[in-house]
Amino acid sequence: MSIIENAFDIAKEQYHEIGVDVEKAMDTVSKIRISMHCWQGDDVSGFEGTVGNGGGILATGAYPGKATTPEELRSDVEKAYSLIPGKHKLNLHAIYAETNGEKVERNQVEAKHFTGWVDWAKEIGIGLDYNPTYFSHPLADTNFTLADSDKAIRDYWIEHGIKSREVAAYFGDTLGITSVMNNWIPDGYKDVPADRVAPRERLIDSLDKIFAKDLSASNCREAVECKLFGIGSESYVVGSHEFYMGYAIKNKKLLCLDAGHFHPTEKIDDKISSCLLYLDEILLHVSRGVRWDSDHIITLSDDLKNIAYEIISNNYQDRIYIGLDFFDASVNRVAAWVIGMRNMIKALLIAALTPTADIRKVELEQDFTSRLVMQEENKCMPFAAVWDMYCVRNNVPDGINWYDQVKDYELKILSKRG
Repeated sequence: MSIIENAFDIAKEQYHEIGVDVEKAMDTVSKIRISMHCWQGDDVSGFEGTVGNGGGILATGAYPGKATTPEELRSDVEKAYSLIPGKHKLNLHAIYAETNGEKVERNQVEAKHFTGWVDWAKEIGIGLDYNPTYFSHPLADTNFTLADSDKAIRDYWIEHGIKSREVAAYFGDTLGITSVMNNWIPDGYKDVPADRVAPRERLIDSLDKIFAKDLSASNCREAVECKLFGIGSESYVVGSHEFYMGYAIKNKKLLCLDAGHFHPTEKIDDKISSCLLYLDEILLHVSRGVRWDSDHIITLSDDLKNIAYEIISNNYQDRIYIGLDFFDASVNRVAAWVIGMRNMIKALLIAALTPTADIRKVELEQDFTSRLVMQEENKCMPFAAVWDMYCVRNNVPDGINWYDQVKDYELKILSKRG
């Protein structure tokens, strides 16, 4: 018997003693598809031929070997997936369209520009999510798009949103895996505005026009994403949490909660249950904000574990779509993906291994001392042994052993890129 098998058997018995079924926990997590964001692999540059900075989007650092073509990006993604347990999804932005060198305006980007991605997704058995790209474009230089006071600019981005819905529906219908289309816009003012209402009225009108047609796509969901502030919109964001919460409820859309889009004292784990009392489904963008929305690689922090606990303990895994959203150009980009994805899965597994029913029982009895004791002691349970076995069963390296493969990939592939 191997060390991993021996440790797993001991851990399994320890969890059994506190009423946790380890096999059931592993099975629960195995059914969750996490959407890995493509833009970590190329610093949000895309394939339009321009650097993807603007609208508050900025990847800092100059680590060598970033992807510059669809083939390179897909190769890097596949390498990451080979080190991540389970089958997941890839989240694409409109700027990752393959136009074969032809200049295609964003309001003309359509499904045919993503056939390469869909064919590849079929081959490796993943789903695809989609995002209109409302930033890093001359018509977004004012930091306004769908809420711009210029009707011509609004119309351009409305057309882009409409086309994007068709792309997401194509992904879902073709692959048979639900595709989530998420709408995030950078619109806002750097300094205190004189009129907070008019931009929001314009945004409602733009969104209504984008969503006017019924897609009738069973494998497509549509989300709207809020933000507290960002670069260039420090004083006022048109699409605030309250704005999109109301819009999502009224129009039956998903609300996207991004872990980096709120004040540092606000945590999205506390918002999940409230939102799902009024919405059928929500989308999470999981990142790690540091002082501001800086989209750091997620670590196995209390914040991350609390998000996972809310999902698993309430059986929300069928009502929540999980996507990652960070971009760090200071480290190996493939490693960033693997670290983030493995940490998200670890957090979900830790949540599934928690004796939630027993803890909630003593809480209902107002025995808060026992609640705290059980919560704290659970942190010392042998989760790592279960995680290692989970990796082995999914044919990916356990522990830190995955990193050797990333370093080898960097030596043989990434280091040879210009």
